[in-house]
Amino acid sequence: MHVLLVHAHPEPTSMTRRLVDISTDVLSAQGHVVAQSDLYAARWKAVFDADDFPHRLDPERLSFVAESRHAFAHDGQTPDVVAEQRKLMAADAVILHFPLWWFGMPAIMKGWIDRVWAYGLAYGYGDAGNAHRYGEGGFAGKRALLAVSVGGPEVDYSPRGINGPLEQLLFPITHGALFFPGMQVLPTFAVYGAGALDAQGLASASQAWRARLAGLFEQAPIAFRAQNGGDYPDRHVLAAEVAPGRSGLMAHIADSDAQAGC
Repeated sequence: MHVLLVHAHPEPTSMTRRLVDISTDVLSAQGHVVAQSDLYAARWKAVFDADDFPHRLDPERLSFVAESRHAFAHDGQTPDVVAEQRKLMAADAVILHFPLWWFGMPAIMKGWIDRVWAYGLAYGYGDAGNAHRYGEGGFAGKRALLAVSVGGPEVDYSPRGINGPLEQLLFPITHGALFFPGMQVLPTFAVYGAGALDAQGLASASQAWRARLAGLFEQAPIAFRAQNGGDYPDRHVLAAEVAPGRSGLMAHIADSDAQAGC
């Protein structure tokens, strides 16, 4: 299998980079082909702007959707974006390694998604508007996993913790950026208190990550509800009989039906 490791941390001794090194060692030893996108080392351009469209469809007004559609369909994307798309499409699994900064991913990684997730590839698949999204699309068949280094203690991210449950904080990434274009998203791996771990804590976190990597292609993904699986008759809103009386993020995960209190 081919695995793409995308990572965003400028410090080589960080927990994020430690997990990347473990990923490379473990997955290579398992016989997988491992590619990397080190966004800081590459000085990745994080800002999605007019410079991403050197051959404009409309030079008077910048429409990101229209220009992305035109650039992707007519080989008009910038070389750095094309290179990342090639690595992405060759991958059977994608692991995003990043520190949790202000309850999300670093700007440089968000910018990687903004620029690489082109119209016709990650959205507007098949030039069919929203017909193929949330479980279908250009990334269908690929697995995705977040490996997140968290500065705070795990209790802050518990079901009633002051920061909120981590999986809900990361919902825009797991359900939005990854499941939207069709990826099967595995439950997030997190290392809490990442900046203050002692030798024993580092060893424990490293061992836990090795164990997770061992099941990368076997572990069941998060049971996000597919748009075209029958739960959304109009492709927009859950049917009345699905998760009745519930709303919010967790209503869109089938496994959470028995956890109505979440």
